[in-house]
Amino acid sequence: MANLHNNIEYINALASSDPAALVRQSEERFDKILEGIADRVQQSDGREILMLAGPSASGKTTTAKKLAEKCTARGMHTHVLSLDDFYLDREQIPGAETGNPDFETVYALDLPLLRASLSSLLLGQETKLPIFDFTVGQRSELSRTVTLGAQDAIIVEGLHALNPVITDGLRDKNHLKIYISVSSRIYNEKGKIVLNKRNLRFLRRMTRDYQFRASSVENTYALWDNVRLGEDKYLFPYRDLADIKINSVHLSAPCVFRNICLPMLQNAHLPDAAQKDAQKLMHALRQFVPISPALIPPASLLREFLGNAGQEAERQTT
Repeated sequence: MANLHNNIEYINALASSDPAALVRQSEERFDKILEGIADRVQQSDGREILMLAGPSASGKTTTAKKLAEKCTARGMHTHVLSLDDFYLDREQIPGAETGNPDFETVYALDLPLLRASLSSLLLGQETKLPIFDFTVGQRSELSRTVTLGAQDAIIVEGLHALNPVITDGLRDKNHLKIYISVSSRIYNEKGKIVLNKRNLRFLRRMTRDYQFRASSVENTYALWDNVRLGEDKYLFPYRDLADIKINSVHLSAPCVFRNICLPMLQNAHLPDAAQKDAQKLMHALRQFVPISPALIPPASLLREFLGNAGQEAERQTT
C-alpha cells in the first residue's frame, strides 16, 4: 500500500484540481483487486466456494456481487449466498430465553443446515437454500434452489464466513477464504491520524442506516458499541485465516461523505460520549474538500452506503 497516498493533503489537492480523477483512482484500485481474485478462482479445479467475511460497512454485499459478476464473465456461473439467511428463528437465538438474544454469535446460525448445504453444493447436488424474513424474525416459507456445475462457484458472505466452526468441514482445495475491511487510515502530513479505519466504516454505516433502514444517527451510535464488540469477539480472531485480504478503502469517500454526514451529525441529539465522538468526526470531515456524490459510479462499492444520497448535500456545509 506504499502508493495508496492515504494522506489528506494528497486527497484534497486532487479533489480540488480533478475530483473525477480521485474517484477514478479509488474505483480502479478496487476493481484491479477483484480482477486478480477472479483470475485466481478461474484457475481453480472444480466447484469453488468463496467464503467472504468482514466487519460492518466493509462492503461485503457489493464485493460479493462484483466478484460473482467477474467470475461469471470468466465462464463460471457464480451465485451469492448470505449467511444471514441461515439465522435461527428469533426465539431460538442464544440468550433469547432471558430477553437478551446474541445476534452476533455464530451459534445464532443454523449450523447443521449450513454445513449440510455447503457440502451438498460442493457435491454438485440440487440444494435448497433458506431465505430469512427479517420483518418477522423467522425463516421464510420461501427458499431458492441452487446446483453448482462442475466449474461453477458460490460466494458465501457474512460476519462468520471465516469461522472454523463453519469452514473446518470444507475441503481445502475447494474453498477460498477472503477477508475484507477498510484497512487504511487517513493521515495528515505530520503523520497524525485524521480518520481511522473504524471512523471510515462508521460514516459508511451511518449513511446506509439513514438511507436504507430508516435508522437515525442516534440509533446507529446506540448499536455501534455492540457491533464493535461482536467484531472483536467473533471476527477479528479469524481474519488471519484468510487466503486473501481486501482493503476496501476508497480515498474519495471522506470528500463525498463530508456534506452528507455533517448535517446528520450536527442535527443528532446524542449522549455525552457519542456527542464527543460526533464532534471529532465533524472536525475531521470539515478538513476535506467536498466533491459531488454524482461523480460516484452506480456500481461503486460506495453506492452500497450512499444510495441516491447527496442531492440535498450539494449545498456547501461549513
